Amino acid sequence: MFWVFLLFAQSAVPSQIERGQALFYESPAGCGTCHALKGKGTAIGPDLKGVARLSPAGIAMAIRSTVTQYVQTVKVKSGESYPAMPPGPDDKTVKLYDLSKMPPELHEMDRADISMSPNNSWKHPPSARKYTDEQMADVIAYVRYAGAGSKTPVDPADVK
Repeated sequence: MFWVFLLFAQSAVPSQIERGQALFYESPAGCGTCHALKGKGTAIGPDLKGVARLSPAGIAMAIRSTVTQYVQTVKVKSGESYPAMPPGPDDKTVKLYDLSKMPPELHEMDRADISMSPNNSWKHPPSARKYTDEQMADVIAYVRYAGAGSKTPVDPADVK
């Protein structure tokens, strides 16, 4: 009977990957708001499979980065402007997500009605979240698992 209780007690504690998954998809500003992994989340931002093979310190640096090379400032003929991912090169009608909103807000418009310029103000949301080293290690463990199949635990000391 004791062994059954011990087995149940151990299985009730979430693993590092499970904790990281919960943080990744946490609303309203979790990573899954803009990124998809393992068929969950929103594929607005870049696919994270490539970063999943980086070292824990490399992934932590990407998460903490404030400005990303992908985000541009969209200016609409109406005068409105907001940060967004650039549209594909051949689309006449474009879908743009306003990244200043959480969750990002979809706008569809004619390509002729927009102009794009470098982003000088939008910041990568996780850079402001102030994850603890333990939380960062959990998120990285999930990204490495979901993107590269790694089940290797991530030491919080490796994400500083």
